[in-house]
Amino acid sequence: MISAKIKELIQQYSNELIELRRKLHSEPELSWEEVKTTAFICDYLEQLGIPYRKTEPTGVIAEIKGGKPGKTVALRGDMDALSVEELNKDLPYTSKEEGKMHACGHDAHTAMLLIATKALNEIKDELTGNVRLLFQPAEEVAQGAKEMVKQGAMQGVDNVFGMHIWSQMPTNKIACQSGPSFAAADLFKVTFKGRGGHGAMPHDCIDAAIVASSFVMNVQTIVSRTVDTQSPAVVTVGKMDVGTRFNVIAENAVIEGTVRCFYPETRDYIEKQLQHYAESVANIYGATAIVEYTRGTQAVINEKVSAKLVQQVAIAAFGEDALYAEKPTMGGEDFSFFLEEAPGCFALVGSGNPEKDTEWAHHHGKFNIDEDALVTGAELYAQYAWAYLKTI
Repeated sequence: MISAKIKELIQQYSNELIELRRKLHSEPELSWEEVKTTAFICDYLEQLGIPYRKTEPTGVIAEIKGGKPGKTVALRGDMDALSVEELNKDLPYTSKEEGKMHACGHDAHTAMLLIATKALNEIKDELTGNVRLLFQPAEEVAQGAKEMVKQGAMQGVDNVFGMHIWSQMPTNKIACQSGPSFAAADLFKVTFKGRGGHGAMPHDCIDAAIVASSFVMNVQTIVSRTVDTQSPAVVTVGKMDVGTRFNVIAENAVIEGTVRCFYPETRDYIEKQLQHYAESVANIYGATAIVEYTRGTQAVINEKVSAKLVQQVAIAAFGEDALYAEKPTMGGEDFSFFLEEAPGCFALVGSGNPEKDTEWAHHHGKFNIDEDALVTGAELYAQYAWAYLKTI
């Protein structure tokens, strides 16, 4: 099921793994700006003698050709950072870029995949098939995976595997259940138009602030009172822009938010209901409404056989206690676009440790990882590829 040689190699490279992660952490680049990170990955692959090609504008696709014919499994690691100011100023590897930070763990993903690549390359003659390596940009804007697919990342791939460092789970625990894992993540924008006027004469106006407020208060009932209670969903209004001055009744109001759910029928229903609620509220007050609904990531649905393989690999490599039953999250993950092209799954690797202050939420300025989890993640990447090619 697993390779003893892979375990030995990952352990051997553990110090290098930490160094790679710290270098990447200190030099964060935002989505579609990962030029230096892309160049660094290419240099690393060249040193290993692994053929690769860059994707446009950033990102790398590489492949290890096995010594024996077989299928092709893809491993994905994302690389982009966030526009977050790092608050961990005392770290020796704190971000060097003001207002930019690896606040989600993508630095760890890239480092783990590089070391997994190095280990797999050393035993390539023993591989029954090929390993495709996807160093993906722009996950945080839900565009990178789709663009890599357009540029041929999944051509000839039989299975795809990815993972995410997870601060909400104890260090070194691994979660990968079949079925829903990450939610579909959509955006909506509602523009209400009323009739502005003097704040002292509301009877001559249609107050867009009142219209928008009514919509915000009522839109939550889409989930609480009309969506099947067995189909989890979230509707969140995150931004509201209304009015221009304290004594002027607002003519326009713009509301922006997000929808999260797991099932396509729930997604379709909520989109229609948002349109219905906006138009109905606007009609009550004599205003108008324009709804723009943008579909972002698909839901990440772990394929049963692939998820079972992750569980088997985790037990064989790390013991029965390594498995963790983490609930599906309403967070979004554009790994879903790879799963549209081939079966596969997405695992979570715990990095939360209160003794090391690494339980901060993802996207927070204090986010950090317990680096003990790096070896677990790197080995899981490599062992999954080995096991898939050996057993499927």
